[in-house]
Amino acid sequence: MDAISLADAKARLSELIARIEAGHSIDITRGKPVARLIAVVRPRKAIDAALLQSLTAGMPPQPQSAADLVRLMRDGDRY
Repeated sequence: MDAISLADAKARLSELIARIEAGHSIDITRGKPVARLIAVVRPRKAIDAALLQSLTAGMPPQPQSAADLVRLMRDGDRY
């Protein structure tokens, strides 16, 4: 956990928000800690397995493996 003064927090709010989104928590101080910034915990949405299966059932099979596809894309961008 990091600590930052109130004045610095005002000046660097966007940077602090990015760090919080990355999983950090930050104490804001006025000589001593007065507040803590933490990410909002959002409830995870349940996966509808039947819907997922119906979506993927209509997809055509891929002619190559995922590893071959990534290798092809990587090699194509190399030169």
